[in-house]
Amino acid sequence: MTQVKADISMSLDGCVAGPDDNPGQGLGVGGEQLHEWVVGLASWRERHGMEGGEKSADGAVLEEAFATTGAILMGRRMFDLAERPWGDDPPFRMPVFVVTHHPRETIVKDGGTSFTFVGDGIERALELAREAAGSADVSVAGGADVIRQLLSAGLLDELQVHVVPILLGGGVRLFEGLGQDVRFEQTRAIASPGVTHLKLRVVRP
Repeated sequence: MTQVKADISMSLDGCVAGPDDNPGQGLGVGGEQLHEWVVGLASWRERHGMEGGEKSADGAVLEEAFATTGAILMGRRMFDLAERPWGDDPPFRMPVFVVTHHPRETIVKDGGTSFTFVGDGIERALELAREAAGSADVSVAGGADVIRQLLSAGLLDELQVHVVPILLGGGVRLFEGLGQDVRFEQTRAIASPGVTHLKLRVVRP
């Protein structure tokens, strides 16, 4: 059965991007530190057209997510901040559905990635992503606002937070505005020197 799963890196003070995120600085001031654990992994480098890299428990976590995903959901702000760095051959290799208030024509990129812009709300975007994924999972790439919307609507099944031992001192907080009615059950924890991977099942009321 298709599951809706989100994966995102977060600082110890709860931020998934630093202050002043903008198209020239997509992760804000200091935010690049959130992804230092991933950029040297063989599985990440392969998807970005690079050779070499490290094989480790962190890499296995990343490969697991790639293997079970059939479509991706993301917010328009994430797309706008990252479209230029991704270039003509983004690392997704599958359909991506972008939640937006300003729809545009679908963009087809090299390597099998397509960006479909959905202006009918997050539930419709998720419906389309489920259809595209078939029996595979829908992965929620971010940003924080889309994840919060899914949590508030009871539409997210699993959240994997990659906790990086840094403080950003401000920026985009993952759980901003969510109350105690959103509950989790921890199902796995994998620790390495630069990151701890916490897999959380969303507990339904």
